[in-house]
Amino acid sequence: MFGLIFFLRKKKISKTFKKRLKEILGYNPRNFRLYEIALIHKSASLRLSDGSLVNNERLEFLGDAVLSAIIAEYLFFQYPNKNEGFLTEMRSKIVNRDMLNDVAMKIKLDSLVISKVNDNTSQNLKGDAFEALLGAMFIDRGFKRTKKFIEGQFLQKFVDLKHLQKTETNFKSKIIEWSQKNKQDISFESFEESTNKSKNTPVFISHLMVLDKVLGTGKGNSKKEAEQKAAKEALSNIKKYF
Repeated sequence: MFGLIFFLRKKKISKTFKKRLKEILGYNPRNFRLYEIALIHKSASLRLSDGSLVNNERLEFLGDAVLSAIIAEYLFFQYPNKNEGFLTEMRSKIVNRDMLNDVAMKIKLDSLVISKVNDNTSQNLKGDAFEALLGAMFIDRGFKRTKKFIEGQFLQKFVDLKHLQKTETNFKSKIIEWSQKNKQDISFESFEESTNKSKNTPVFISHLMVLDKVLGTGKGNSKKEAEQKAAKEALSNIKKYF
């Protein structure tokens, strides 16, 4: 990463980028180069002199862990009488891909992301960039500043905890409950769709089968995500067949 930062020093950072980034973050970054890396999707990876490719995946990994820890602490004190299962489910609802994609759109982070793919081939590009941004923030300004941003600019502005408590997001669990209650066998047929290998963007397709009928189909960047979407569609189609 630091080799890439050195490499990027030859390139002048635009005033527009600096201005937009400050508007999103609410503060002046110490190291703009880190945030540049956070906004480079793997499809637009930069190649260093040693041949290695650099993009925002490592910062995304870090940001995901930091976000999860901060949300866990927030919920722990927000719900002092709730059990571990409730807290885990609430955290999952907050950090799910649809939520992060939506937030990235609302703060207009997507306008700064550098990529060579569109939303159809990389559905979570925006949410991944948001997590990478948090990873860059953690390195640049530390845990305290990152926590302040997540609580003030993410949770308070975009997360309605009361609404989330009533929202069902584990559609796969819901369809399994339905199948057991109605004594119907269900199965998921999932596979990886062939994609442009040079862009390294796998897409998974999942079909939810009930009595040899496709009741729901889902597409995602992981098998788990595709199955959840297939289950969600199946739940909305149940009344048509049963």
